[in-house]
Amino acid sequence: MMSRDVRIWAIRVNELGPRKKSYTVRWKVANNKPTKTFANRTLADNFRSELKSAFNNGEEFDVESGLPASMLAAKDVTTWLEFVRRYIAMKWPAAAATSRESMTDALATVTPALVNNATGRPDTSLLRKALRLHGLLPENRREELPLDAAAALRWLEQASLPLTDLANAETVRQGLDALALNLDGTAAAATTHRRKRSVFYNVLQYAVELEQLDFNPVDKLRVSANRKKVAEVVDRRSVVNPRQARELLTAVSYVGRRGKDAKRGERLVAFFACLYFAALRPGEALGLRAQNCYLPEKGWGSLTVERSHPAAGKRYTDSGEVHDDRGLKHRGEDDARTVPIPPELVAILREHIKRFKVSDHLFRSANGKPISPSGYARVWREARKLALLPAQVNSPLAARPYDLRHAGVSLWLNAGVHAPDVADRAGHSVDVLLKVYAKCIDGDRDTMNTRIEFALAS
Repeated sequence: MMSRDVRIWAIRVNELGPRKKSYTVRWKVANNKPTKTFANRTLADNFRSELKSAFNNGEEFDVESGLPASMLAAKDVTTWLEFVRRYIAMKWPAAAATSRESMTDALATVTPALVNNATGRPDTSLLRKALRLHGLLPENRREELPLDAAAALRWLEQASLPLTDLANAETVRQGLDALALNLDGTAAAATTHRRKRSVFYNVLQYAVELEQLDFNPVDKLRVSANRKKVAEVVDRRSVVNPRQARELLTAVSYVGRRGKDAKRGERLVAFFACLYFAALRPGEALGLRAQNCYLPEKGWGSLTVERSHPAAGKRYTDSGEVHDDRGLKHRGEDDARTVPIPPELVAILREHIKRFKVSDHLFRSANGKPISPSGYARVWREARKLALLPAQVNSPLAARPYDLRHAGVSLWLNAGVHAPDVADRAGHSVDVLLKVYAKCIDGDRDTMNTRIEFALAS
């Protein structure tokens, strides 16, 4: 029997002894008052959030078990692939487009490794393609598959291991090993490996929450000591100084001056300038509108950053456009931040608006479409060759457009701007800011030593 008569209460904390607690999720479906107790707060919060999400989406709840229809269906899943599809269906509505793309990418990598020894196994690259274009997407986002990819997906559906097999350490290691490698067999980048591993872990944790698994098997495995560590701080070798930044911006203006690509670079000078002088993320710069700019004739101006337009792909955005439209990172959906900008950037933006007759979005291609990451990355690569010495071109120095943001934030910190103010301008928390930019802060060791020596002497 199903019902929409549902109430979800706050989590109850159970004191079990010194430094020991458990957490109980309580809710009501019709006359039934089910509960579920978890060993830690995060698991309880996640389970309660899923109940609330199902309720907000108008789902009916099963009176006997207390579970919404989507979670009830997930309990009947038998294979890894079927469970992964249920997990994606649960996550998709509330996830950002870039998170959806990242999630399906990770699961398309690990799923072909979690199969039995059925004959006729297709090529792994074909299996991943079939999953990314069709098998792991909601029905309304799926593309028509070529015959070979459709056949590969059918094979995968038959060969996918039972979810319960994931309790086996050897099986889980097969999945983790697949996440650590690129298709060509080379080691994946440390950040890529960590991102995909996190998705895999969360799927298994969801299986624990739904009591499909008794524990998360990844927790039982010993992590390899030689696993590549992820660099969580900015490499100071990538940070340009103000002179280099200005030379790079000048070089951008020379890219594509002839032929059909005329003005290709000129359209992007102000875009890259926002990444450096205002330390904006690329998606934030792409979300800027003329109305967000205060650009006086003299002195400092400001940018009100309201939205971010990261590129994710049409399959992953709710609008069906390549770029997502979302709130700012680490902030509420409607929160904005104001970034003071120096007169140099004010002048660049005033010229850009006048030159390209901007009336709404600041940065668009010649045909009025949003600028793609691949488009501005190509311009950046060409500009580096024009502005830098050959040895620098082959170095990490400003290797990516995002490194301009790193350079801007590093400049502010080393200029003596207080960390809370820098964090506010850059859209970071203070602790993350200091951790990420630790290697880029010039501590002026001699000055610090002198101060310490003076303090000791007194």
